[in-house]
Amino acid sequence: MFQLTHDVIDTSAVARSLQSGKDGALVIFEGVVRDNARGKSVRFLEYEAYEPMALKKLEEVGAMVKSRYDIRDIAIVHRLGHMDTGECSTLIVIASAHRTDAFDACRFAIDTIKQIVPIWKKEFYADGEVWIEGVK
Repeated sequence: MFQLTHDVIDTSAVARSLQSGKDGALVIFEGVVRDNARGKSVRFLEYEAYEPMALKKLEEVGAMVKSRYDIRDIAIVHRLGHMDTGECSTLIVIASAHRTDAFDACRFAIDTIKQIVPIWKKEFYADGEVWIEGVK
């Protein structure tokens, strides 16, 4: 499952859709909007994307993960639009027989998403806003 959405991400539903009796590990990563960055108080974020290419790149990340790690399945969901602090912006779920592969695959996936997927983040503060590029 690779998806871009403007709706709230339902982590439990995505995890349930991937889970199988074959799995010994289900690793879930939620990227969450925090209330501070670069010494400023963050009011909210907005994400924009070149959607057709972003979806294609999310699928490419999934294929890369499956070719490099011994996992059974992967789901990546990225939210677009307005997000308040505390909301999930990015969800990665990895299903695998073993935890080591699942954890390693999940870290590789989020790092690669930030490098190659055309999704842009704008942070809004009390005194202005700024586009953020390539921040870990």
